[in-house]
Formats: sequence, C-alpha cells, structure tokens
Amino acid sequence: MTARPMQSALPLPREARSAALRRATDLVLAAAAALLLAPVMLAVAVAIWVDTGPPILFSQLRLGRQGRLFRMYKFRKFATNCGTEGSPLTVEGDRRLTAVGRILAATKLDELPQLWNVLKGEMSIVGPRPESLAFADCFRDGFERLLDHKPGLLGPSQILFRHEGRLYPPDMDPSDFYRKVLFPTKGRIDLAYFPRRTFASDLGWIARGTLAVFGWETRR
Repeated sequence: MTARPMQSALPLPREARSAALRRATDLVLAAAAALLLAPVMLAVAVAIWVDTGPPILFSQLRLGRQGRLFRMYKFRKFATNCGTEGSPLTVEGDRRLTAVGRILAATKLDELPQLWNVLKGEMSIVGPRPESLAFADCFRDGFERLLDHKPGLLGPSQILFRHEGRLYPPDMDPSDFYRKVLFPTKGRIDLAYFPRRTFASDLGWIARGTLAVFGWETRR
C-alpha cells in the first residue's frame, strides 16, 4: 500500500498546538511508563527466554499515519517455529501461543515494547489500532480516514474489544470475520471518536486503558 498524499493546507494554529501538546504528553507518559514498568518488562523477557528461548521480541511492519509503514514491536507470544505465514490474528485457544504467550495475550503485556514506537513518534499513546498489512485492503469506503490519525497503543476500539479473541466464531475463517465484522465495527467506533477527540477525552481513555490492564473494566 502506498502512502496517502499529505494535506496541502498548513495546520491551523489550534491544531498545531493540539498536536504539540499530544506529542509532549506521549513523550512524558511513554518515558514514565517505560521507567516504571522496566522491572515488569525485564521479568517478561526472562520468562520468554526460560520458556522457549530467543527471540524475545516480535516485530512486524504495520500501517502508520498517512499509510506510512513502520516496524512495530511486541514481546513474542507464539512458538518460534510458527514463522510469519500464519494468521495475523490471535484467537482464543490459539495453538501457536506458548505458555508465557497465553499470559501475555490475556494481560496485553506483549504490547509494552510499543512504548519504544511511541517514543520514536511512530505511534501515540491514544490512537486507532496499528493495522497489519494483511488488512490494508480494509482501508476503503471511508475507512481510509482512519489513516489520518497516528496509530495508538490504546484507544476506544482497543479497549472496548480487549477480549477480541473470544469473538471469532468457530465456523468462520478468522480473517473473513475480521474483514466483514470486526474491522468495520471498530473502524466506525474510532471514526466517531478521533475527528472530535480532545485532550481531556484522551486522558479519559488512558485512564480506562490503565484500569483495564488491572482487570477493572468499565462499560461504555
């Protein structure tokens, strides 16, 4: 997929201030989280090493803002012999998951290395899901507007569909179900939020995402 052309008009001063504030917030929160959670990330890395050995991290090209590609990082949760040709989705009871990987998938701790992507400016703390290239074809019929926003570590669709793996029906191909049902549903949620987002509302989703990590999930 090729990058979308940049808007020709310069951002308005208010938009520029909002973008600068959001970037500053990303840097502060990502740096603080990386320092605070360093012991947790070290423990996860050691657990993966003891369980199945290296590599500790999994990396994959994802779609960023304006369709630019970037390499996203996660802790590895699949067995090392799975390769890169399997399904890009993780379903409940996925046989590719290691013992440690099942814990990472349930707690979302595999997402923590994405703090590095936030610090690099490729992602934001709050934004739409950074989509796999396998689903680049989904960004059409209005959903291409999702690429106007920097992808995020968390956001409305990520939090509301935190247990997405449980939703895939056993009698339907997961990729087909994602394309036809989950992607459009999540896309509409994000399109309803991000064009009208505020700094305060982003903080609200950050709070909800933090609570969800500890199992304190709130209803919409």
